[in-house]
Order: sequence, then structure tokens, then C-alpha cells
Amino acid sequence: MSKASTSTTSKISSFVLMIIFVTLALSLTALILALYAFPQNPEAAGYLLLIGFLGVGLSTYVLLQTRRRILRLRIEATSITTTIECKKCGFKSLREFQRGDYIFKEVEPCQKCNDKMLITAIFREIKGKRKEGFPS
Repeated sequence: MSKASTSTTSKISSFVLMIIFVTLALSLTALILALYAFPQNPEAAGYLLLIGFLGVGLSTYVLLQTRRRILRLRIEATSITTTIECKKCGFKSLREFQRGDYIFKEVEPCQKCNDKMLITAIFREIKGKRKEGFPS
């Protein structure tokens, strides 16, 4: 579950990457052309330098912002816990959620009285701040 969720959120769109790298390549080309054009036409070389530096700066900025946004949107896997309780003696046990668990499902025998145990709760732990104004 965690592999699928991180692989979908940690990718940059290939279309966006293509636009960024094309802009970067054109900007570097403008910088190289500015170096060759400087002896013959300094005014055109100045414009090419301006276009080149703006393009490199813009493409670098967009790439860094896209990466920062992806890191901020990354979904962390939460821990899901299953509570198992014995009907007879009241013994409670917590374990990690397993596929196929549902409430009132009979599972392994009780460690104390060997009677069947039931799943009584399935919940996930939320890490972070509690909202103020709600009773604890």
C-alpha cells in the first residue's frame, strides 16, 4: 500500500519535465549564441544573454518548486490497528491490521481461556495536533 501511494505522488508529469528541459536547452543555446554574437553585434548579444539567463532561472525555479510541492504532498502511511477481544473472559489484544479483517470476525483462540476471540475495533492512529475546542 505504501509503495503504490508514494510512487504516484512522487512523480513529476513527463509533459512538465519536457517543457522545463526544452526551456533549459533553448536558454543555454541563447547563451552560447550570445557569446558568438558579441564581437559582431553587442546589442543582440545583450538580448540573447538576457533571454538565456531568464530562461535558465525560470526553468530552475519551476523545477525546484515542483520538487518542493511533491515533497510537501507526499502521503505518509498510517498505522491501522485491530482490537481483538475475548467474549468470555474480556481479554483484549492489539495487532496490526491484516487484509480480510472486519468487525465481529472470529479469529484465533484466546490466550487465557482458549475461547474464540472477536475483532471489536479497527482504527488508524492519526499523528499530529488535536484541534482545540474539542473535548479530549
